[in-house]
Amino acid sequence: MLPKYDIIVVGAGHAGCEAALSAAKLGSKVLLITMNRNTIAQMSCNPAMGGVAKGQIVREIDALGGGSGIVSDKSAIQFRMLNRSKGPAMWSPRTQNDRFRFSEEWMLLLESNPNVDFWQDTVIDLIVEDFTVLGVITQMGIKIFSTTVVLTNGTFLNGTIHIGTKQFGGGRIGEKNVLGLTEALIKFGFDAGRMKTGTPPRIDGRSLDYSKMEIQLGDESPSKFSFTETKPIENQLPCHIVYTSPKTHDILKTGFDRSPMFNGTIKSVGPRYCPSIEDKINRFAERDRHQLFVEPEGRNTIEIYLNGFSSSLPEEIQYYALKTLPGFENVKMFRPGYAIEYDYFPPTQLKSSLETKILNSLFLAGQINGTTGYEEAACQGLMAGINAHQKAHQKTPFVLSRSDAYIGVLIDDLITKGTEEPYRMFTSRAEFRLLLRQDNADLRLTPKAFELGLQSEKESNKVKNKLNGTSMFLKFLKEKGISPLEANSILNKKDSSLLKQQIKADLILSRPNITLHDLAEMNFEVKNQKEHYQKIHPDIPEQTEILVKYQGYLSRESEYAGKIERLEKVKIPIEIDYTLMYSLSIEAKEKLNKIKPETIGQASRISGISPSDISVLLVYLGK
Repeated sequence: MLPKYDIIVVGAGHAGCEAALSAAKLGSKVLLITMNRNTIAQMSCNPAMGGVAKGQIVREIDALGGGSGIVSDKSAIQFRMLNRSKGPAMWSPRTQNDRFRFSEEWMLLLESNPNVDFWQDTVIDLIVEDFTVLGVITQMGIKIFSTTVVLTNGTFLNGTIHIGTKQFGGGRIGEKNVLGLTEALIKFGFDAGRMKTGTPPRIDGRSLDYSKMEIQLGDESPSKFSFTETKPIENQLPCHIVYTSPKTHDILKTGFDRSPMFNGTIKSVGPRYCPSIEDKINRFAERDRHQLFVEPEGRNTIEIYLNGFSSSLPEEIQYYALKTLPGFENVKMFRPGYAIEYDYFPPTQLKSSLETKILNSLFLAGQINGTTGYEEAACQGLMAGINAHQKAHQKTPFVLSRSDAYIGVLIDDLITKGTEEPYRMFTSRAEFRLLLRQDNADLRLTPKAFELGLQSEKESNKVKNKLNGTSMFLKFLKEKGISPLEANSILNKKDSSLLKQQIKADLILSRPNITLHDLAEMNFEVKNQKEHYQKIHPDIPEQTEILVKYQGYLSRESEYAGKIERLEKVKIPIEIDYTLMYSLSIEAKEKLNKIKPETIGQASRISGISPSDISVLLVYLGK
């Protein structure tokens, strides 16, 4: 009935959508299988994209030709650049989104690509021959064949929902779970585990008194995620902030004996950096309040998401605790918060391409790999889609290194170190975070995407213009002299030491409290050059200022990245038997045989592998 496809993508969440889009853009014939076409790209938890480190990932996805940045811009109801008071490595874009528009925009993006077909069904098994995946078997008993398969099942594999003492099967509230696929993978030799995540109650916004809350507005001059020609947001909606109180905590504690978190019902590990409200007041008992964010779910809905109040306590406990919050005295709840347990597969069973080591042509992406978050899932989907296409057409895998992108850091962490708790990206995980800024994601990755075929010549030329313009503007600042007469009045206002003689413009700009705007006020020629290059590409002035201010740090980080990159080029044959290397430690033999690193660089990052073990490997490979 259905033809053979190059790629079957199972699941249409954030990972599945990116996988289908990237493979289809590269020319593969893709079938996207989902249980419900009406929930494609659903924002199951908070209606927002980006944030610290996550915003950098969204910009990287966009630079590589993915859809998350474009969809986020088109569905945004608020934009904020977080951490502006810190250095540029920490600047992180974040949008508050209309979750209905978000899903709709993803659907339109996928439907506009003729290489994407859709099938509404549930995959329960794989077609496998000689440890190679040949397709899938659905709940309706239909066999669909393909060259590669990408699994992006999210929280649906044997999903169990918990609300107080109640437990029932489900992948999301109101949606059934997927049974059989975990067991199918285990029979082929995969290890599986259980993880947990949760979500807050949804609130009727009409029942809230916002005058009692602290308002949180978007940026005065909002930016956007995508490097393409999406429009910055207009008519932003506000969010609000409220705080719990000791009374809130006392009510929540009355339900602890019925909490699946505390009575042993939930045995799996949840995201440490996004704990439930009951976990917060238990772990941080010394604190008498916790911050909560009151976030609208869209422009044309009354539904409110209470960020920070994730809970699996009994629904009546949640309700009475909510009534103690400022402005929530007359609160109406649409549905309670809940926890969900689901199956995942430890990601050390994957290659750097996200293809499994056990079954050829099978790729895994998203929460099935033990991650949490839309952004982490989306970037894995993008990379799995690209590499499923590469595999289907006998091409070399596309792999990003730790110095290329946050995406490279995430995948390397997963396949090298694994994860025993839901993995979330932080800037601290990236040793080259000054190189991996949100503002230069296009410079780092669009050329690679253009070479792959994921980006257009137009986008490639925009990057070249930005790169060349920044270089020329930087050269001008290094050569342009600024006199004491021009500079000192402004330097005095900024509490910066005065000039005694003419110095180059870049040296003044390198001072921590002097901006390019200040420099332009000092000298008319600098102002003209700034305006000239801004017309060539709007990001050139900011890019130039960052390079001037951080050139020493950037040079050192680039030099270190180069050294590490040399280790990444030393490949390790997959068939090596480490037990035969007598000079390796016992722990090294066990871990190297289990993970089977692809390069010396990856081997060096495995926990328990010492520098002497790496020396043994290098000597062996040298022979």
